[in-house]
Amino acid sequence: MKRRQLLLGAASIIASAALVTGCGSTPAATPMPTEDPSGTITFWSSMAGMDKVAAAFNASQNKIKVTFETVPNGASGGYAKLSTAITAGNGPDVATIEYPQLPQFVSNGQLQPLDGLINKAETVDKLSDETKALVQFGGETYALPYDAAPMIMWYRKDMLDKAGVGVPKTWDEFEDAGKKLKAVAPEAHLASFNPNEAALTAALSWQAGAKWFGTEGDSWKVGVNDEPTQKVATFWQKLIDEKIVKVQQSFSDEWSADLASGAVVGVLGANWSATGIQKRTEASGQKGQWIAAEVPNWGTPADAFYGGSSFNITKGSKNPAAAAKFIEFLATSPDAIKARGNTGSAFLAFPGLTPVAQQAFDASYFGNDIYEVFDNAYSTITPGWQWGPNWDITNTALKDAYGKLTTGGKVAEAVDTAQAATVAGLKQNGLSVKE
Repeated sequence: MKRRQLLLGAASIIASAALVTGCGSTPAATPMPTEDPSGTITFWSSMAGMDKVAAAFNASQNKIKVTFETVPNGASGGYAKLSTAITAGNGPDVATIEYPQLPQFVSNGQLQPLDGLINKAETVDKLSDETKALVQFGGETYALPYDAAPMIMWYRKDMLDKAGVGVPKTWDEFEDAGKKLKAVAPEAHLASFNPNEAALTAALSWQAGAKWFGTEGDSWKVGVNDEPTQKVATFWQKLIDEKIVKVQQSFSDEWSADLASGAVVGVLGANWSATGIQKRTEASGQKGQWIAAEVPNWGTPADAFYGGSSFNITKGSKNPAAAAKFIEFLATSPDAIKARGNTGSAFLAFPGLTPVAQQAFDASYFGNDIYEVFDNAYSTITPGWQWGPNWDITNTALKDAYGKLTTGGKVAEAVDTAQAATVAGLKQNGLSVKE
């Protein structure tokens, strides 16, 4: 196999399992950077408010000037634009990349390792093991994480009360709550199943103990339809069949209307879902009715990350030292969080930053302390998850297969289809794959 193909094979799993969790040998310490960088760098991001953060960095010192450019999000072609620009040699110095897509950019040799450029003791070493696992490959760090988004369940508490149920702690209790809700409000659904959110299926499977990607020797081992995932698929199919959840595209007009009308009274999302829920329901007089809750589990408290972004230095950066200084600011400085302002209910990866974000976000719309829920959920992230070398293949295959759910298709059939497509796609890319 080619060297770059191996990078995210055995080396990546070693990083996730050994270097990150401390179960293996520790690599030699990288000297702390001593250079005092200067010059101009470019920064591309689709995240709201990052123009303000770049401006705050520029105002904080006079040696480095950041030129900011807004780019489309990944689903709207942002990653294709970034990849093309890096390959052509005219990409930005610093980019924002979500965790599922990060391994693909690393595998393609489009990002620079940060070791030797950043102060690891003051950045990476302070992160949780589960967060480090998202940004380290082959013993090297390729990103500084921004947010660490725990999966969260959001409910209309007034509708749970109407059904005579408490907040479900387990998935069995969730199903029972859904049945009791239907008994008192036949047209209501406890949540939605979103066929356009393959990453949510990944998060649910991760929570259940699935490992969609790993390695065996020099080969990738793919298990998109492994036993925990099949359990998740069977359960959600039952919820669909019982009309406890409604199959609908998240962020669609239908979904928004159903939240506003009470046809859907729960959202399976993440900490970042708060703003969207408020936007879609406040005109309907639902202030104080929505609460955040830990996601139901399979008998033991567990959670997974759903979403989240990282900051990276691209391979073509001509000023990586200055870029590193800037991404340290982006990922670790309270001033960066303050500058971004009230852009959402962020839960940050770097210790001590979430309280800053919490102060910036007005959470008074909700009926409980949502950040306390976020903290509890974050403490139960299931270890051992690894994203594969090309999330686009799995993501596309799963969403395409989910397109048949309203015409007789099944969730379990979709994950089987995604497994086959992922294996075939990775093999077509020249990777050695085992099932």
